[in-house]
Amino acid sequence: MSNAREPWALILGASSGMGEATSRALAAAGDNICGIHLDFRAALTHVEELKADLAAAGRDVLFINMNAADDEKRAAALDQLGERFAAARADGREPFVHVVMHSLAFGSLVPFLTQEPKDGVDRKKMEMTQDVMANSLVYWVQDLYRRGMLGQGSRIFAMTSEGSTRVVPSYGVVSSAKAALESHVRQLAMELARAGTGATINAIRAGVTDTPALRKIPEAQQMIEITMRRNPTGRMTTPQDVANAIVALSGPGAGFINGDVISVDGGEFITGS
Repeated sequence: MSNAREPWALILGASSGMGEATSRALAAAGDNICGIHLDFRAALTHVEELKADLAAAGRDVLFINMNAADDEKRAAALDQLGERFAAARADGREPFVHVVMHSLAFGSLVPFLTQEPKDGVDRKKMEMTQDVMANSLVYWVQDLYRRGMLGQGSRIFAMTSEGSTRVVPSYGVVSSAKAALESHVRQLAMELARAGTGATINAIRAGVTDTPALRKIPEAQQMIEITMRRNPTGRMTTPQDVANAIVALSGPGAGFINGDVISVDGGEFITGS
């Protein structure tokens, strides 16, 4: 029996946009895929098509439809992944989580100051957005570490945006979550390194990308028009651009890149607002 390492990619937000593109790219590069997604009946047909495509590429595929910020469901999902790992070990293989992609885009897009309280942010909206889009990264990495699923060559990526440092009228709640996410990346990078895990973590700052999450932002069309003027390439970032970068950063030779915010945007960020 072979004793080859068996890489898995854990994609949080796997069923559309950047998560879907990265799932496909990593499967093509040789990773099995564990996809965490939250979809309802209308979108499930697409999820089944994605799973079939990944399986047709010869990969082991595990997709779980759940709230990625729920502690009990996170534990249950990792139990299921652990069962796949146990089966692989019984067959003489050495499974590990090669890539984690945190691409959760579920938050409140409301201003801070409104005449009517219901139209603005409140404690529940603020805490929910922070929990899903920032804090959940920490809890997933904690559990993966404690279960021994990370190892030499594990690469963790958290999706941020330039909204962490710049202002969009309806983006304030998400902006605060992205700023917190980048802070979590820095702290986790230091602790993973000092623990000798062999794992790294970086934030990927994609340019404005046409995804379902973008279309929910009230200023989406204005953002697209500004991007088309300011991006020196003359186009928007695509989910495939992000997927290609993650595949490259997950490969040999990238293991000393740790705790950074890496732009994947064709130079959009450096042009200013």
